[in-house]
Amino acid sequence: MKSYVISLVRNGLTDENLAGRYIGHTDVPLSSDGEKQLRELSAGCEYPTPEAVFSSPLSRCMRTAQIIYPDSDIIRMNELIECDFGEFEGKTADELKEHPVFLPWLTGEPGVSPPFGESGDSFKKRVCECFCKIAEGMIKTGIRKTAIVTHGGVIATILSSFGLPEAPAHQWFTANGRGYNVRITPYIWMRGNKMEVFDELPTAAESLDEQDIFKGFDVKDFLYD
Repeated sequence: MKSYVISLVRNGLTDENLAGRYIGHTDVPLSSDGEKQLRELSAGCEYPTPEAVFSSPLSRCMRTAQIIYPDSDIIRMNELIECDFGEFEGKTADELKEHPVFLPWLTGEPGVSPPFGESGDSFKKRVCECFCKIAEGMIKTGIRKTAIVTHGGVIATILSSFGLPEAPAHQWFTANGRGYNVRITPYIWMRGNKMEVFDELPTAAESLDEQDIFKGFDVKDFLYD
């Protein structure tokens, strides 16, 4: 049975990641360490080769796509931008701990969003509609492999909405420069908008010690971006 593969790749490391800042719509660049990390991953690991590459237009994603897919034309899609964190943009959890809305928002209280920011429902709606447009476009045109270079919150939203096995968004953590391969089978997709999450990426070459690449980084350092 014919199937279609989409590689979901998170943008490379930024200085704001390491500072633990919530960065959504703010256009921050990759850090020098982020660029170096991506080049090492690209040289020592294997990213799937796509027929088309879609990206958030923010520079940290565009630069990631250029490093990983240097021979591809990159299609920018505004709908792939991270959530707009409003008043929370650029701040750390410690700086926000006294804000009356922060804890209810962080714990997922219904109807709560950052002041002057994007609601969770609105964010999910635009991200899911964009992903469906890409997936259904592949089925219609016969393009079998694509890549989407975007942000951690976008990837978590896509996988928690459509992925099998099913898991909530917070369980779909993605490290910078990493991601997941998903497989769309038209019959299953058209009946229930579900897809198989079947592999993490990139695939490491036997000679590459992944621990060296990520030495010094901790999961707690990587928040939204």
